[in-house]
Formats: sequence, structure tokens, C-alpha cells
Amino acid sequence: MLKLSRRVFVARQSGGFRKISTSRFRMAKNVEMTVKDGIAVIGFDTPDSKVNVLNRALIEELPPIMEQIKTDNEIKAAVVISRKPGCFIAGADISMIESCESGAQLEELAKNGQRMMDEIEGSAKPMVAAINGICMGGGLEVAMACHYRLASGGSKTVLSQPEVMLGLLPGAGGTQRLPRLVPFTEALTMVLTGKSVASKKAKQLGLVDQVVLPVGPGVGPADEVNMEYFETVAVDVAKKLAEQSEPLKRTMSYKGKHKPLSAKLIEGIALRFPAVTDYFVIGAAKKMIMKQTGGKYPAPLAILRLMRSTLMGKGTMDEEAEVFGKLFATSECKSLLGIYRGQTECKKNKFGKVEGAKGVETVGVLGAGLMGAGIAQVSIDKGYNVLLKDVSKEMLTKAQSGIYSGFDGKVKRKRLSGFQRDKYMANLETVLDYGAFGRCDMVIEAVFENIDMKHRVIKEVEAVVPPHCIIASNTSALPINRIAQGSSRPENVVGMHYFSPVDKMPLLEVITSDKTSKAAASAAVAVGLRQGKTVIVVNDGPGFYTTRILAPFSAESFKLIAEGIDIERLDRLTRAFGFPVGVVTLADKVGLDVALHISQDLGKVFEERFAFGNVSALEEMVNAGFKGDKSGMGFYDYTSGGGKKGRRVNPGALEIIERNREKQTREISDEDIQFRLVSRFVNEAVLCLQEGVLPTALEGDVGAIFGLGFPPFLGGPFMFVDQFGADKLVNIMERFAKDYGKPFEPCQLLLDHAKDPSKKFRLGKK
Repeated sequence: MLKLSRRVFVARQSGGFRKISTSRFRMAKNVEMTVKDGIAVIGFDTPDSKVNVLNRALIEELPPIMEQIKTDNEIKAAVVISRKPGCFIAGADISMIESCESGAQLEELAKNGQRMMDEIEGSAKPMVAAINGICMGGGLEVAMACHYRLASGGSKTVLSQPEVMLGLLPGAGGTQRLPRLVPFTEALTMVLTGKSVASKKAKQLGLVDQVVLPVGPGVGPADEVNMEYFETVAVDVAKKLAEQSEPLKRTMSYKGKHKPLSAKLIEGIALRFPAVTDYFVIGAAKKMIMKQTGGKYPAPLAILRLMRSTLMGKGTMDEEAEVFGKLFATSECKSLLGIYRGQTECKKNKFGKVEGAKGVETVGVLGAGLMGAGIAQVSIDKGYNVLLKDVSKEMLTKAQSGIYSGFDGKVKRKRLSGFQRDKYMANLETVLDYGAFGRCDMVIEAVFENIDMKHRVIKEVEAVVPPHCIIASNTSALPINRIAQGSSRPENVVGMHYFSPVDKMPLLEVITSDKTSKAAASAAVAVGLRQGKTVIVVNDGPGFYTTRILAPFSAESFKLIAEGIDIERLDRLTRAFGFPVGVVTLADKVGLDVALHISQDLGKVFEERFAFGNVSALEEMVNAGFKGDKSGMGFYDYTSGGGKKGRRVNPGALEIIERNREKQTREISDEDIQFRLVSRFVNEAVLCLQEGVLPTALEGDVGAIFGLGFPPFLGGPFMFVDQFGADKLVNIMERFAKDYGKPFEPCQLLLDHAKDPSKKFRLGKK
């Protein structure tokens, strides 16, 4: 039932204010229509959500509005806009996609979306998309179906087709409409990579027709003032378009002035000489896909095939919907949807706001090394005041210079203004003593992994900080309970395990002990989220979660090396399995001294199950100064320069390996090498869930992927077990156990899943 009311809309103008007579039609829950001076304004507003999404309800609610626009003679044009600041439409509702039980169901869903877009595009009255904020996936498809597009010039406005990141492709006409608006190569890049473009770039490409710069400060909140102004401009544009004698067809084809000569040439050559296009455009794109994905992801190749058909004039909406459904049925899509779900959950603070707890505004960081400087960097650009302390003035100078260089690089790439860079740097204060630490709400220690040193700095800190101050340790393996033994306020002690390089690695692992208060845990998660991290929360224990599952993976690689397996072969096989870097290269990056330290600590706790091959070889390498990438020498020699291609195997390391080599009794297949590494990784993850170190399998998958590089297309160790089969994995491990012993004994929870195929960790769960 339509509810009609009258109101007066006041729009801000440079010369004052003007009054617009307004008829308002409230339509269901997700969308409303307001008629202003003969222009229908369709406002999206998904209830109980920070962003607008295309869901089933919206798809059902929009047709009556379109019918009203079509039949109401007083309506001359329409504006499609968002009622949420900073978001036009963030894409399709992932829950709606996941609710489909088959590819055929999703194909039909895609066709419903296509029909909705066709109705917008087929309107006889001009449809104007007013894009203010995030415009992704289905949101961009809505905008492209309109006849004219306005985009706000604010930094929050970005346009993208990111479906490939979910193992899908644009399913509501995106593969067909995008190449009509922008040069084919740009369209291909956007759809294949999910890359977003800012409003200014979108205007240059032809994706939007006009950029509207934000207005200055007004009498109300900035968001409200700018949304009001943006809507006024959009209504005025719609009026002018309605007055034109010829209907707009911007979504159907370029007008000559919009289409670059290079784009015309590519399309002309494609139609006349397909073989040339296949070699220079499609072939080049395929090489890029194979280089970056190893062919492990079906979506990019399917997108390329469909986009080629579109370029040749053969692609259709039906084909798009069909491929959309087929991709949904793949295991890779299920894995990537699972990752998205996990990321979404790990962007929330499960502890909520604790009553009476003081918020964190000033953060102290102890240690100006690589980790400490990185923690400071991701804090000052989020508005935290940071005190970075070290005993060495030289280290502080080096850290400050490195942080500045990081921001300055963004300025040079035009991702940041010089003013913003200087504003961030003003939040950083480097100190040699604790004099200013009385202001701290949280102190994060990033000193060496030595329990005595950590106890000493905690005592020093607690002597000067206020009682509410949280003490967080950036330890990678030492139990938080042991660290808290050096504190007079153990309830304030929590683990915050960052990953290197801190400014690039997305994960933060928060570790709580049995003494950690809810307020301390909540504060740690809140700081991590504000720093832009994806946060998992785990319980205390040796190695916590990420270090503990990485340790047997690394241990098995050292064991294989001791058996005579070539280190370059090991790296090649781990990359072939889907890891971003080889296991040996990873050890060099982490640091062989760190690996030795962890092997000794965890070896004492887990004994034979965590056997690190021949530890004496690792000890010899560290004693010889072969500590990995940071020292210039590890398993590889990095001193020759030229990055990865310029490195070579370290002859000194080979000599040590040969002296400590074990007898190899048989040839080992590539597949067995891969599963000796991966099975220990996965089994340890399941054991962490079994023992309660890990609260949920979802967090386990997120931690393994974003902290350790577990292949995303496999969905994480738990999704891998669900899809590969627990019974198959157990069979492989039991075969290895006969030859290699206790490290390959499957844990009880994995055995339980192997016995009952209906048991799943992640698959089919929301």
C-alpha cells in the first residue's frame, strides 16, 4: 500500500535557499520514492545495515516504483540515490547468494537482476544515478543501467566490479554494459581484478558523466549537507535531461566524443581480425591470469571467455547468467564466499563495548624495530597519538624516517596529500624514556622474544602508566599467562600478535589468557579494527594459533631438506599447491633465528610431535650468521641483488645441510611432499579447535589465510577438510605415520569427521 504525504524540501543554494514542493511515496522497507518538481527521487535505504545491498526484497520492491514512474505523467525523469552517507550500493546481499542451493537457482536469481536492470535501462524517461560513496558489484550494475551518472568527488566514492574476488562474475549485466561505457581493456581490468576506480578516474574513462565536488562546511553535519546538495544537483540534471528532445542512450553505445580512438581501434580490429585480438589482448590477459593465479581460480578464465564474446559482439545476458550459476557451483566459489563471510565476522568486536571502560586514544609502543615502527605507522594514520620508545636514538630516527617514507610514497602515488602525511606524522612522538607514558591508554611491547626482557619492560611500564592502561604483548609464541606473571595487573595484559610487514599484512591475532579481563580484550580488538586489521581472537597456549600451525609446516620442510629434497623444489611445490611464497622462502622471511627459537620453545612442550628435523643444522646456520632475508643470507643468498630473480641458493647453507643430512630410503613424489607439509598444517589447526585454543573454525580459516598465506581458493584448513574429505586426509596421514611416526598421527576431532561424513567444520554453515 502506498502512503502519500506532502512536505517541503529545502535545498541549499549558493544564493540562499529555495523551496521545492514534494510528494512522498514510501515503498516497503528498502526503497522510497519522492517526487520533487516532476522528478522522482528513488532513495535506497537497507534497514538495520550500514550499507545498502541488493536483496530479494529490494528486487521485489523496485518494479512498482518503476511502474509509477512510467504511468505518472507528472513525472518527467528519475534520480536513483542512496539515503546512507558514504554508500550508494555495496553490491548483492551475500546471504541471498549463499541461500541458493544450486547453480541453476543462482542463474535464475541473476536473470531476475538482469530484468530489473533492463527495466531501468528501458525507461522512456531519463534515469540518473547519483553515486555518493561505495558503488560496488550490483550497485555499479544499477548505475550503468541508468542513462546518466553523477558521482560525488569525495574520497569515499569508488566504483568497482569485485565479484571475481568471490569466485563469481558480474551477473546483472555488468559484463555486457561495462564495455559499452569504458574502453574494453579498462573494462577487462576492472572485471578481472575487482580493481576500484575513484570518481575522477571514472569520469576520464566514461563510466560517469559528471563529478560533483563536495561543498564546504554548512550549518549542519557535513554528511547531511553534502547529501542534500548532491541530491539537489542530481534533480537539476534530471530536469535538464527531461527537457532534451532526444532520449539518452549512453548505456547502449558511445557517442563519438566519449570514445577514445584506441578503444575504437580495438573494437574494430576485434570484429575484423579476431586472431590479432586473441593474441594481443585476450592472450596477454590470459598470461597475466595464469601468472597470478596458476589457473587455480575458475572465475578469471570464465570472465575472459565471456568478455571476449562480448567484444566480438556475441556475448549475451543469458550467457552471463549461465556462467554466473556455473561458477557458484565450484568449490573455489564456496571457499571464497566462506572467506568473505569470515572477514565480515572478524571485522566485528565480539566483546562489544564494556561499561565503564576508558577508550584508547594514546598508544605507547616499546621497541622501534621493524614491528614497533609498523605498529606505530598503522596507528597514527587512524588518529591515535603514539609514543614510540626505544633505548637507541638511532633506531628511533630510522623508524621515524621509515614511517615518513611509507606515507610519502602514497603522496607520490597520489593516494595521499602532503597535508595528510604531515598530519599523520604529527601524531607520532619518539621518546627515549617513559616520561610521557602517563598519558597512555594502551602500551604495546614489541621487544625481543625473551620472557625476562618482557617481564622487565612490563614492570617499568606499570610504574608510570595509569591503572586503566592495557599492556599488550606483540609476542609470536610466548604464552600470555607467562608474560602476565611479570605484571601487578594481569587482568590488563593481552596478546596482540601482528604480522610483518605490519602496514601490509591484514591480520591481527588477539590472545586472551584466563586472567585477561573483558575490558582488555575488547580494547585490543577495538584498536586492531580501527587500525584496519582483520582480527581473530584465540585463547592462550604455546604458539597460540598461527605460530603453532606454522611450526609443524616449517618443521616438515626442514625434515624434507635433511632427507635431501632440493630447497628450490620445495619452494616450487608449495607455490604450486597455492601458497603465495615457497616454504623455504617463508622461513628466510620469518628469520631462521626466530624459527630456531620457536622450534626450541614449542619442541619442549609438544616434544616428538613437533620434531623439527635435524635442529643442529638450523643451529649451525644461525651461528654462521645465516638468519634469512634480514641478514642477507639464509637458505638463499640475497646479497647479489635483483630481488627474487637475483638471489641464488646459499652454498654455505648447502654445506651445513649436507653435513647434517639424513639417509633417504626412497624417492618421494611431488604430491607426497605437498601433503607431508599441508597435512601437518591442517591437522594442527584442527587440534587447536579440539583443544579450545581456537574458538571457531571460521576464525581458524581467516587466520591461516590472512596471516600465513594458506591458499584462498581452498578456503582455509577447515574448509579444505570439508571439501577434500576428512576421510581422504586421514588415510594419507595414516600412511605417512607408518613411515614417519607421531608427527602424522591425526587428532581425534579429525578422526571423528573422517568416520562421519555428515560432520562439517564450515561447509553449509552460515
